[in-house]
Amino acid sequence: MTDSPAAAARKVTLYRNGSVYTAADPFATAMLVDGDTVAWVGSEQAATSIADSSMEVIDLQGALLAPGFVDSHVHLTEAGIALDSLQLAGVRSAAEVLDAVSSASASSAGGTVLGHGWDETTWTNPALPSREEIERAAGGRKVYLARVDAHSALVSSSLAASAGLEGLDGFAADSQVKRGAHTAARQVARQLPADTLRGYQRRALAEAAANGYVALAEMAAPHIGTVEDLRVAAGWNSASGAVDDAAHPVPEILPYWGELATSEDHARSILDGLGVPVLGLAGDLNIDGSIGSRTASLRADYADAPGERGSQYLSVAEAAAHLAACSLLGVQAGFHVIGDAGLDAALDALDLAAAEVGEQRVRAAGHRFEHVELADPAAISRLARYSVTVSAQPVFDALWGGGDSLYQQRLGDRRLGMNAFASLYAAGVPICFGSDTPVTPLRPWSSVRACLEHTNPAERISARAAFLGHTRAGWRAARYRNPMAGQLVPGAPASFAVWEVEELMVQVADGRVQSWSTDPRARTPLLPALDTGTDPVCLQTVRDGQELYASGALGA
Repeated sequence: MTDSPAAAARKVTLYRNGSVYTAADPFATAMLVDGDTVAWVGSEQAATSIADSSMEVIDLQGALLAPGFVDSHVHLTEAGIALDSLQLAGVRSAAEVLDAVSSASASSAGGTVLGHGWDETTWTNPALPSREEIERAAGGRKVYLARVDAHSALVSSSLAASAGLEGLDGFAADSQVKRGAHTAARQVARQLPADTLRGYQRRALAEAAANGYVALAEMAAPHIGTVEDLRVAAGWNSASGAVDDAAHPVPEILPYWGELATSEDHARSILDGLGVPVLGLAGDLNIDGSIGSRTASLRADYADAPGERGSQYLSVAEAAAHLAACSLLGVQAGFHVIGDAGLDAALDALDLAAAEVGEQRVRAAGHRFEHVELADPAAISRLARYSVTVSAQPVFDALWGGGDSLYQQRLGDRRLGMNAFASLYAAGVPICFGSDTPVTPLRPWSSVRACLEHTNPAERISARAAFLGHTRAGWRAARYRNPMAGQLVPGAPASFAVWEVEELMVQVADGRVQSWSTDPRARTPLLPALDTGTDPVCLQTVRDGQELYASGALGA
């Protein structure tokens, strides 16, 4: 869909004098866009021969033009709130949290003080502030501060009272709330009118477009936001194109709704009742929680909390009924699953669903599991058997996988089995990548780099494999209607981004194959060098021929 199909069909643009990432011609320097479609890719010499006065000609000035990124796991409203509220990634103590809350309360209008990003594992002293201390720092205002993983939060006394948290599962003596108490706290903090929701989502969409994203998989769920939240998100995909109030195109939304179905009829009623089309009952339908909040379900105790093994929110029988119901309808089901015990439950559920409705039906539905951080070879083999797509977040490893960081603290040597990208690829498991924003930022090249520089060398993959996982694989994971999406070849959607780069090269995980990969005879398309310390700069983002973002650096 485009903002104005008739207008787009009349516009022809020739991009030239750069580098085009395309399987059609690895040495292409130019691309012709006719309306919303790639019409041609080729050499500079050929571009000179086809250029005429009817075209807009864009001089790339050596820039890279590549397929636009797809983020396969986002939370739009949460991302917008994180961008526009109190940002706590830099705090290093309870005292600094309180100082930040005090400053925010003094400098903003009334209402709940919202914040995101604190991570006590980076503090010298991991002790958290009390609810009463947060209450005093906020001057009596309600406070909700999401942990970096968004699976727990710090709350003030007044918010706890307003949400009725006392007595709920996950409510403790300190200010951190988890599980049911966290869901209730978030719902109270997120009681926002549609216009406010839309404003937060617009902020996240603008951030995505400025970083080369052309599509985002919205992982909505009842415990995260309301159906109205989902409707606002899906509403960006209007009949005339995904546009905001100023008729400016935005990235396409690939919407999911994570609500548990107990039968085929129940699944159908959920889908019918949403009022907007979704791609499936999948995404953040939680089987377990997160490593950081110690709610991911593990086979063995957390290394830093003897006796704790996390939480399992769904039984095998419940998960199996959900998978069977969606398989019968031919729609995607899926779960949020991180820990190895949580994955065991999801895989056992697949076995039960297959026994009920047939393995072929389960495979054909294209189910997807989000995160799958802790998977051993046997589990990976079972994922491959059912053709389950794994939607992973590479920056999790970059942030928390190395040295004495979070995963080492929580899991010890088990961290080496986390985010097994190379093993998943080797077993034939479909894999796509995302940010889980606001958990990690909308920075796609950082995510590609994280795959290339995995903290476990055995799980590293090439930059090309990582790039495909962030682009074409995202469309495939969503079973997108156009099978050509995510590549730049004649007839494909004109959805791409233009990048200012320092150097183009082939980067692989195994140095033994480097020399052949960089030989021109290998015809391997080139990607930005990611070992320079800086990410490529986005100059333009285009979806279906419509400009989503422009830095102003490109000109005719």
